[in-house]
Amino acid sequence: MKKMSLVAKIGIGMLLGVVIGVIAIFFGGNEFVLDWIKPFGTIFVSMLKLIAIPLILVSLIDGISNMTDTSKLSRIGGKTLGLYLTTTVLAITLALLIANVVNPGSYLPDEKRIELKEKFAKDAMVKQDKASNVKKARPLQVMEDIVPSNLFKALSTNGKMLQVIFFAFLFGIAMVMSDQEVVAPVKKFFKGVNNIILNIVDIIMKYAPIGVAALIAGLIVDVAGDDPAGALDLFTALGIYGLSVVFGLVFMIFVFYPVIITSFTKIKYRDFFKAIFPAQMLAFSTSSSAATLPLTMERVEHNLGVSEEVTSFVLPMGATVNMDGTSIHQAISAVFIAVAFGHDLTLMDQLTIVITATLSSIGAAAVPGAGLIMLVIVLGSIGVDPAGLALIIALDRPLDMLRTVVNVTGDATVATLVASSEGELNHKPENVS
Repeated sequence: MKKMSLVAKIGIGMLLGVVIGVIAIFFGGNEFVLDWIKPFGTIFVSMLKLIAIPLILVSLIDGISNMTDTSKLSRIGGKTLGLYLTTTVLAITLALLIANVVNPGSYLPDEKRIELKEKFAKDAMVKQDKASNVKKARPLQVMEDIVPSNLFKALSTNGKMLQVIFFAFLFGIAMVMSDQEVVAPVKKFFKGVNNIILNIVDIIMKYAPIGVAALIAGLIVDVAGDDPAGALDLFTALGIYGLSVVFGLVFMIFVFYPVIITSFTKIKYRDFFKAIFPAQMLAFSTSSSAATLPLTMERVEHNLGVSEEVTSFVLPMGATVNMDGTSIHQAISAVFIAVAFGHDLTLMDQLTIVITATLSSIGAAAVPGAGLIMLVIVLGSIGVDPAGLALIIALDRPLDMLRTVVNVTGDATVATLVASSEGELNHKPENVS
């Protein structure tokens, strides 16, 4: 009997979560789901986050230290950053085109806007407070924040990914510059730890179907609450906005990335999609690029044939600086909120959105909900009241799930492109499973 694949198991988990959530909201089981089912989803995400920083630190050091050619290191780094920035700018441009054509803000009734603002004003205020600290930062604050003053403090939170990456780069480059005979035991140590962490990933992924089911069930209950009809009205009122964002995200997955993959590599997009599909499903369930990173790295290396050298360098960086899905969401949301509040956006305003959304996506924490904080900064850059964030908070979690899929797909796409350009792509269709 053929063993059930990870994709099938996660798919069953998602369907089971939907069934449990729907039954709960219609038969009064909300409290039971939140108390006895949702915690298993929280535990699953916590386990993934537990190994996110160790994986990034060790895999980057291992990957960089194996690059004995420093010119190759700088070449791959330049390609990676260039591709990440290019795809982000193109994603934001696409989002603005969609937002201007559909104009979702014009479909929001005045009474519904007032109701949503009152309902989610408290949540919006929390995001504004967090974003205000970023807005007050000095022009070069981003550069200052990249360099950690205390490594152990940076390692203590998933919100300091760039600092961890900086140290890993510094450590790895120093190893390349050192006498290879002297650092050989250190390289062996990091390679061994990297293998151990990947085995931990395998152990955690056996629990994935249960964790995914619990996450989906909890999400449905959180959104619907005790009033299924009210939840339906909420999604109807914001349906045009949500569909606009979904269209942009789906376009990236099924049009934008396929064109890039088929144009610049020898991989068929069907094989590419099949290889990373488990990572996409996990990204959808967890809404976290960081939590999905271990599985993304495993699928890209073992199923797409991208070398360990490129995988361990490009993907950890992408989980922090490449946020195509988040950028699309920010651009469409900014236009939606601006129009809903009666603001007429000029061409300069929209150019500001492109620049601000691009810069704010770099270094955004690869965790659920981080995009909302960055959106406050984008809104402020075009003079729109950040309180308008309250209009979209109810829809943020489902959209966050889908935009994380785009982020992860974009990371895998860039890794494949870089590997192909370096002659380090050894894809065999039979390895895709």
